[in-house]
Amino acid sequence: MKVTVDDQRCRGHGVCTTLCPEVFTLTDDGYAEAITSDVPTEFEAATQEAIECCPEQAISKI
Repeated sequence: MKVTVDDQRCRGHGVCTTLCPEVFTLTDDGYAEAITSDVPTEFEAATQEAIECCPEQAISKI
């Protein structure tokens, strides 16, 4: 699985970083970004949950 965060849609709620800090982090500006676009298998379920729970729908599989 590969993911990306749309920096135009992200509003920095931090849901993704709470659900899967191994894949997502907040930048110094307070917006989410993927630490890696290639999600390790063991974090795919948590990443999928982050995608589904993002209030701005800013996370996409690529």
